[in-house]
Amino acid sequence: MSPANVICVKWGSKYGPDYVNKLHSMVRRNLSRPFRFVCFTDDAAGIDADIETRPLPLTGIPEFDDREPWTRAHGWLKVTSFASDLAGLEGPTLFLDLDIVVVGPLDPFFDPPGRFLVIKEWDKKDATGNTSVYRFEAGRCTDLLDHLKGNLVSAQRDFRNEQEFVTDYFHKAGELVYWPKGWCVSFKRHCIPWPLGWFGAARIPEGARVVTFHGKPNPHDVIAGKSGKWYRRVKPVAWVDELWR
Repeated sequence: MSPANVICVKWGSKYGPDYVNKLHSMVRRNLSRPFRFVCFTDDAAGIDADIETRPLPLTGIPEFDDREPWTRAHGWLKVTSFASDLAGLEGPTLFLDLDIVVVGPLDPFFDPPGRFLVIKEWDKKDATGNTSVYRFEAGRCTDLLDHLKGNLVSAQRDFRNEQEFVTDYFHKAGELVYWPKGWCVSFKRHCIPWPLGWFGAARIPEGARVVTFHGKPNPHDVIAGKSGKWYRRVKPVAWVDELWR
């Protein structure tokens, strides 16, 4: 079994260092093969000493390397993961968002072939993917950054967020592959589909490996029974409290 790379990106103050620490712990418990875990961040304070931290990668795109305000919004700084120099990483690399809960083995994410594998966005009929979990070859997707560098204006105009741009690029290149259905699920769409939250407890769908918490609520919210929205009810979720550590 070959070694694996697992990375995450943390910038700004939306998520604290505890999110990085818990993500690393979940990976350690759910990945059996040897792995290197790297957090790329602009602030390593509070991140556990046994976690490798590196500055956000440089892309050669001034707007990103200078962290202009728009690059910090809607996930755009995640495209720095496609930089040519990714802390010396080589080979298959699994990117994980900070706001996820690992609920099953991660080894299978390194098995399917493909240049770029990603979640199929659940509520989209087009090719859009959800980049909460994706796999690529470290240092071998710089063509995406070259394309972005030459199309910054249209990228901001035509795409609402980073994941729309990234998945559109790989889709047009014929290199977009989706994870098997059910591996990655949405907490608010699959664990508490309306009106389940009003009458029962949140559940882990059968076969799920990663639960994503895009938008509201976040993992720490549902532990406390907070949904983040007036129209969505969430009872305290014991399995998140148990697994998100």
